[in-house]
Amino acid sequence: MDGGGRLARSQRSPRPQADLKAAALGALVPLREWLFARRVPARARIGREEEPPRLIALLERHLPRRAGIAATALLLLGSAGFGVVKGGHLAEFTAALSDARNALANSAGFRITTVAINGRKQLSQDEVLAIGGVNGRSSLLFLEAASVRDKLKTNPWISEATVLKLYPGQLRIDIVERSAFALWQRDGHLSVIADDGAVLEPYVSRRFLSLPLVVGKGAETHARDFLALLARYPRVNSVTKAAVFVGERRWNLRLKDGLDIRLPENEVGNALATLSTLDKDDRLFSRDIVAVDMRLPDRLTVQLSEDAAKAREELFKEKKPKKKVGDA
Repeated sequence: MDGGGRLARSQRSPRPQADLKAAALGALVPLREWLFARRVPARARIGREEEPPRLIALLERHLPRRAGIAATALLLLGSAGFGVVKGGHLAEFTAALSDARNALANSAGFRITTVAINGRKQLSQDEVLAIGGVNGRSSLLFLEAASVRDKLKTNPWISEATVLKLYPGQLRIDIVERSAFALWQRDGHLSVIADDGAVLEPYVSRRFLSLPLVVGKGAETHARDFLALLARYPRVNSVTKAAVFVGERRWNLRLKDGLDIRLPENEVGNALATLSTLDKDDRLFSRDIVAVDMRLPDRLTVQLSEDAAKAREELFKEKKPKKKVGDA
């Protein structure tokens, strides 16, 4: 008993319980670390699966910043360009861009203020500018002289062209025009041609009425040499209405009174000389004939008109001797 008269009970010391709890906690720490070490590889695998593919990672590493934005813009521009081409609006789009840049150049002081065109005879100044593609919106800065020259030379009247840009606002164009040489008829169509055979324009103006007339396929390219030869015989040339190219090999002459002269394929000069002599000596072109055939080298055949043939036949009948009475 204690001093207070109470029964004294023995009490167990708390030290052993504290030691046991500490030991348990100490054992749990290594266990938790071991379990965490077992779970780390799985988490690492999950992290690797969520990483981007290698190609994307490589692009992100080496491409410059904002490359994706630039690529997107290019894609949109390409799509718009494809739509313009597919929709058939390319010409309008190009013209709009050209007008825009020309407007900027004109505002900067490069407007075409003076145009000098030399060498024109058949074409007007407005026609020359329109052919070259020069208009009121064109600027000297963006005008391509070579392109204007090429456009001018596409016109059959213009054989040569020179284009000079004299800054800040003067344009000079020198052209060499072809001359109207003859009228060419083929398949019922009549055209004005140059001496080199170039078709200049359809025959619509009476100012070309005095030009010589050539007819037939190929006549336009062979006319210069033949008409030069024909001009050496004025007696024949002055009465010729048309030269007809036959079979792309030889020429016929149609005279103003309707007489046809069939010339040979070779030795044409000799045939023309013979015609000139016959008309001078025997007035051949004034006779009542419709054709003269000179295709055979050793003879000349004359075809009479219908009236002349009948008169000739009647003449031979009158000259035929009459039979005497009693002749068997």
